Amino acid sequence: MTDGPLDRVLRKVGGPATLDLLVDLPGADLTTLLLAVTSRRAEKLTAADVMRRRTEDRFVAPGSVGLDRLREAESAVLAAVPAGFERVVLSPLAPLGLCSALGPVHQNKVIGTIRGNEVAADPTNGLALEAAVRRRSSAEPVRLATVQRVVRAQQFGGPRSVPHFSLLALVTAGRDPGDLGFERAVAGEQIGALTDAVRRRLKIPVQARLTVLDPRFAAVVEAVRADLPEEVEVVEDPDRPSGHNYYTGLCFKIFGRADGEWVEFGDGGFVTWTRDLLGNRKERLLIGGLGVDRLA
Repeated sequence: MTDGPLDRVLRKVGGPATLDLLVDLPGADLTTLLLAVTSRRAEKLTAADVMRRRTEDRFVAPGSVGLDRLREAESAVLAAVPAGFERVVLSPLAPLGLCSALGPVHQNKVIGTIRGNEVAADPTNGLALEAAVRRRSSAEPVRLATVQRVVRAQQFGGPRSVPHFSLLALVTAGRDPGDLGFERAVAGEQIGALTDAVRRRLKIPVQARLTVLDPRFAAVVEAVRADLPEEVEVVEDPDRPSGHNYYTGLCFKIFGRADGEWVEFGDGGFVTWTRDLLGNRKERLLIGGLGVDRLA
């Protein structure tokens, strides 16, 4: 083992064999054990303990944006979602491993629960799972949208870093007809919706920065240019430092110019999630997300 804190804890409870035993327990047995541990720990807490936890735990503090401003921003971004997208209400919980199984996201960045779930950390993952379920019985493309409050365990740093926030998420799932037909048909629609959401809320200059990860997707860039209105500047961003291990083919970021600087509001791209979930290499998926708190 190389994890110092884990080494220290395991020495107190019997060593690495204890960890192996817990990992190998059937899910229901582990849940029973953890429920008992949590119940006993809760019995020892007083109102003063809860009050202290409220002031010390960043995960339970209220959001930094007022509710009225947040609701206004939510309404603005949802109004920009095209009619073809079905709006769904996701559960605040997701199956354990949803983020780490679909993308290169370490499980430590997600809040797991003792009942074998995890707190929602990214609505595009939840929508992708729902789209995969629907694609099993539908030959037509599936377009889904939601606004969800999510929690992330990692600290990004900086004044805009908060543990929980709301995201507008869009996913478009379908089958590849060949010659990047799916990708060319849906990229402009989704990027257009996200850029329109920023423009509706803030009425500022907006950029869609596209990064080609596969040379064949240059044709998708041209399709996006043709689909977006003149008010949206399309910029190629070949030196984007992030997303190369997350997206495939093409990814994008949405920026708006506010207070004299370009501020990032959204992110998205093509991923293999529905292909992996359904075990079908012909499945295609485009995801996109927008930070509602930042817009508010």
